[in-house]
Amino acid sequence: MSTPTPAQSQAIAQVEQWLALARSGQMELPQLMDVAAKLQAAGVATAAVLLYQNWVAATPSPFRHVGCFNWGTLLGDMGRHAEAEAAYRMALTLAPNFAQAKLNLGHQVEHQGRSEEALEHWRAVYDDAAPVGLGTEPVVLHLHALNNAARLLETLKRYDESEALMRRSLALGPRQSDVAQHYVHIRQKQCAWPVYDTFGDVTHNHLLMSTSLLGMLDESDDPALQLLTAQRFVYEKVAKVTTPPLHQGHERSGKIKIGYLSGDLCMHAVGLLTAELYELHDREKFEVHAFCWSREDGTPLRARIKASVDSLTPIGGIGDRQAAGLIAAAGIDVLVDLQGLTSGARPGILAHRPAPIQVSYLGLPATSALPGVDWILADRFVMPPESLPYHTEKPIYLPNSYQVSDRQRTANAVPTRAQAGLPEAGFVFCAFNNNHKMSEQVWRCWMRILRQVPGSVLWLLADNPFAQANLTRVAVQEGITPDRLVFAPRALPADYLARFALADLFLDTFPYNAGTTASDCLWMGTPILTRSGKTYISRMAGSLLTAVGLPDLITTTIDEYEQRAVQIGNQPARSASYKRYLAEHGRSSPLFDIPATVRDIEREFERLALPARVKS
Repeated sequence: MSTPTPAQSQAIAQVEQWLALARSGQMELPQLMDVAAKLQAAGVATAAVLLYQNWVAATPSPFRHVGCFNWGTLLGDMGRHAEAEAAYRMALTLAPNFAQAKLNLGHQVEHQGRSEEALEHWRAVYDDAAPVGLGTEPVVLHLHALNNAARLLETLKRYDESEALMRRSLALGPRQSDVAQHYVHIRQKQCAWPVYDTFGDVTHNHLLMSTSLLGMLDESDDPALQLLTAQRFVYEKVAKVTTPPLHQGHERSGKIKIGYLSGDLCMHAVGLLTAELYELHDREKFEVHAFCWSREDGTPLRARIKASVDSLTPIGGIGDRQAAGLIAAAGIDVLVDLQGLTSGARPGILAHRPAPIQVSYLGLPATSALPGVDWILADRFVMPPESLPYHTEKPIYLPNSYQVSDRQRTANAVPTRAQAGLPEAGFVFCAFNNNHKMSEQVWRCWMRILRQVPGSVLWLLADNPFAQANLTRVAVQEGITPDRLVFAPRALPADYLARFALADLFLDTFPYNAGTTASDCLWMGTPILTRSGKTYISRMAGSLLTAVGLPDLITTTIDEYEQRAVQIGNQPARSASYKRYLAEHGRSSPLFDIPATVRDIEREFERLALPARVKS
């Protein structure tokens, strides 16, 4: 062990002196807090923890509960949740009405997986008409408790309870944008219409302006609104970077280095679509690197993706600036962002510009408005010329469809209709998109279609019981009995793929089209009826249908969509003809010529990367 330097010896002596004072019982609380703050700033939080521990044990102060609270806060920040829990419980033993300790205790037991207990601690605060806190107004304590309980209930998929608490929170603080954002989306997930349900001082405009980009993609086909929503998120949430791009000064030579940036390289729609992409890259010309914070879900898909890249760098435990530095140091020529502004995204990495060419792809089928993203992979159907003013990114046009997919996906044996819960006879419409994509306009259209196609049923994904109840209620309003709605539980990928063989026609959602689901449907030989609008996301299925050779299944108005669905439903031979076409030609069409799509992507990346090397 090396001998401490004089400066280190002096610092150690000072800490020992402070600890001795804490053990003496003579240290006043303000001095304790000041010393602890100095220790934290010096990077020795463990010493600050020890200081509080000794002070609490030795000092008969009327403020011991505050010391316990601060002690717990330090422990919680260090991830020592069981010890933090004990500190907060000690604080509550000394001051049973200490609201902040109840709130933080809730967080610590949540970290330990005890959700119900966390909810109880927060309920004790928000149901208290006058909670007692130190230097904090009761309304702030109420909002903290309500918002965290609502957040946890949403993750537990107890959407009705979560929404009720969000409404209580917004009634107290109607200008809370983050709460309004979750309120809008939780109503979308429940198919609770109208989504923009105003009350009290919560206005339609405030809900609209608080809507997340994902929520806006569900709600509106207006490209200007989508752009506005993305820009607002970037302005409010993404740190401004004024330093020079990190890629400057790093040599890039030899093979072109492609980096994929994502937290979804696992059992997720992005992982399912892109697995073969990584495998098919031409290793004579390209290196393939992944920078990810994906969960280790133990699936064969995760193992396959990890094996298909030349290097995988986990960046989940480091900051955006450090992660960007790793990417820049690797000499990445083209950084492909597979996340955009979706859940778990890390746009701060892109803001540092670790690569000279930064491209958006798949994860966000819309503009991200991120300053660090200059390009988006597209085709001329999803991104026609009239849409360009509403994208901050320039298009990289692929000649066929924008979408890669996986030709190695396999299906299990097709179940019988009875096993799938379907009637033995009758036309089967299906709609396996997530429930949050279903708008009231489209749902009522589907009910009119069922009315006009006798004996038909609509086969749906049973995403959550609240959506199922709301969808069934509106169906009854439209004259459709519940037995004509068949809700299928979620299934493993191979079982889910097998279901498509039993469906006669897939009804697409609008404005949020099917993406991965549309690819799966066409791969399995089932036709899709879509409505294409003005935005990238409302034109995804139309892109796939064009590339597979079925453009007559693309409509552009709700009336045309309804009419076409009724025509096909009343002429089962027409659906059978589409199925024969897909069985004979679908998998050999440009849509599923994945090697050709990968070559197209590589050609465009090379076109951009080589001049960027010369410039640097």
